[in-house]
Amino acid sequence: MVGSAIVRHLLASGYPESCIITRTHSELDLTNQAAVNEFFATEKPDQVYLAAAKVGGIHANNTYPADFIYQNLMIEVNVIDAAYRNGVDKLLFLGSSCIYPREVPQPMPEEALLTGTLEPTNEPYAIAKIAGIKLCESYNRQYGTDYRSVMPTNLYGPGDNYHPENSHVIPALIRRFHETKENHASSVTIWGTGKPMREFLFVDDMAAASVHVMNLDKATYGAHITPMQSHINVGSGADITIRELAETIAKVINYKGKIEFDSTKPDGTPRKLMNSTLINTLGWQPKVTLEEGLKLAYQDFLNNTIRDNQRN
Repeated sequence: MVGSAIVRHLLASGYPESCIITRTHSELDLTNQAAVNEFFATEKPDQVYLAAAKVGGIHANNTYPADFIYQNLMIEVNVIDAAYRNGVDKLLFLGSSCIYPREVPQPMPEEALLTGTLEPTNEPYAIAKIAGIKLCESYNRQYGTDYRSVMPTNLYGPGDNYHPENSHVIPALIRRFHETKENHASSVTIWGTGKPMREFLFVDDMAAASVHVMNLDKATYGAHITPMQSHINVGSGADITIRELAETIAKVINYKGKIEFDSTKPDGTPRKLMNSTLINTLGWQPKVTLEEGLKLAYQDFLNNTIRDNQRN
């Protein structure tokens, strides 16, 4: 999802398509060190956007913790090391807001990293993302590379994963409300109490932020970070409860039935709002409102559903 949005933004910004190198997972397994090394040795890119990751919601993180920590660590180690060994000038690593402790001041500032205990439901994924930040910092300190890290809040939009069990909250709810409406069922049940607060950012806004940070000159970027505190938060600046999110998605889909909450299921972190003051100071602001973004996401879901039905 994020990689495709970055490509869209680069093309819209005037980068020639011939200069943009991409690989799907089926074309290049980033957990395979030999394959990654061969790719970098052959293609010799000047810049790398490391947006690839194994991601999922609470259910997926709880069910496959070993997969989440192993695959994400391998992706990061292989790509960052191969980039250095093949002379890549600049690299941008995309992390996650889950790197911050469960109990942390809100909105979450960059300096909150490693100050407390992580949220248990996604600790393996968070550990892997923290390792990615520290890999970039360590290669910069030892080898003088210019490898940067951005920490996005919860992302959604075109290209999202709408799997009924392994998706994040927005695509999962879009699918659930749509199918309930289509099946004329009377209610939708959502995990947890509906009270946790979450921040969401449209993926094309994240792509713009990524390119913006990558293109900052080294002096400007360096003036706002330190060697041991080099990551930059990227968020929308506002959060809502899961209940409010569900009600907004129901409105977008025109679902009129009941919305119920299963309080026996985990809520996850009580609140996750990023402090995005730094990236705002550096000249980036989000453009897409949540309701606008949800309409675009729902249209993407419908397009995917139509394509899947045509294949079948």
